Amino acid sequence: MSDLHERARELDAADPLAGHRAEFALDEGTVYLDGNSLGALPAHVPARMADVIGREWGELRIRSWDESGWWTAPERIGDRIAPLVGAAPGRIVVGDSTSVNVFKAVVAATRLAGEGRDEILVDATTFPTDGYIAESAARMTGHRIVPLDPADIPGAAGPRTALALVNHVDYRTGRLHDLPGTTAALRAAGALAVWDLCHSAGALPVGLDAHGVDLAVGCTYKYLNGGPGSPAYLYVAERHQAAFDSPLPGWNSHADPFGMTPGYRAADGAVRGRVGTPDILSTLALEAALDVWDGVDVNAVRAKSLALTDFFLECVRAYVPEGRVVSVTPEAHAERGSQVALSCPDAAAVMPELIARGVVGDLRRPDVLRFGFTPLYVGFADTERAARVLADVLAAAS
Repeated sequence: MSDLHERARELDAADPLAGHRAEFALDEGTVYLDGNSLGALPAHVPARMADVIGREWGELRIRSWDESGWWTAPERIGDRIAPLVGAAPGRIVVGDSTSVNVFKAVVAATRLAGEGRDEILVDATTFPTDGYIAESAARMTGHRIVPLDPADIPGAAGPRTALALVNHVDYRTGRLHDLPGTTAALRAAGALAVWDLCHSAGALPVGLDAHGVDLAVGCTYKYLNGGPGSPAYLYVAERHQAAFDSPLPGWNSHADPFGMTPGYRAADGAVRGRVGTPDILSTLALEAALDVWDGVDVNAVRAKSLALTDFFLECVRAYVPEGRVVSVTPEAHAERGSQVALSCPDAAAVMPELIARGVVGDLRRPDVLRFGFTPLYVGFADTERAARVLADVLAAAS
């Protein structure tokens, strides 16, 4: 038994978050390191959904919009997500997909920025859909796209900049970008900051209000464990809510939704981010899933995340022969999210073999093995085992 194996056991025994693992439906024979794509199922969600389907839908039917609180779910759940991303109540609404919310945020930001600002700075390493939507929004609004490395955005913002769309954590490498500094630079230039939090919310503190972020979007099926395709969310800073002009006005965001009037009049607050009828089943599954966050300090989550990723890199260096894999995830804590990405020439063959041996990560073509560390249910023994199995798979391949 290796020293690293023993140290992993000691670290798990001292881990203040270790007890949360029991709240998830996990196979003890599997090391699940793909929570940065799809979070594990909180064990109590099936019973909650059985009640939603059998009683709220099956028995109460349409009465559940009022009696079961379906109508207010998008804002109610937004208020539950708010502390995890550093927002006050009333600033987040849940609904639609991340892609739809990116479109709302980008177009609304061009309108908030005003005339004379005709450029949109876009994270050149962004998740592809964000780039696609930004380009479409630019064509619709007459703006031009300026792709940049996120580190160059603060220096590039100027009098023509309407907004910058940036990923808080790079989906491929796990690099954590400078949200406070970039937001401050954009604000100083008179531009708006729109952040994609898909790979950071639930893994590390974000501080939307504290850092003056204008608009933000995020998904809920990764570190927030809301389930496949669970609804995304939109954050609108309080100072922008009265002027927030959504490019997708719908009856759900109308000041008098049941008046069914032909003219649109936007509701107050974050409700402006709603569009049509919310997907109640997935929305309520998300609400139940968020119970696992009750009493959890995001700072403790961040501390464990860094400890896990540090330990994984240490184990990889100890077990894997030098040169077989290279980490493309930054070593510096201030630049690292909650995943480790390893460049490996045989990645396309290695990842399926890892999964067959019970270590589940994912592949980003052509050569990146990606491992996500979800501190609520991933432990140090999982981390050590994953590195050891990776070494075995690479040895067998050679």
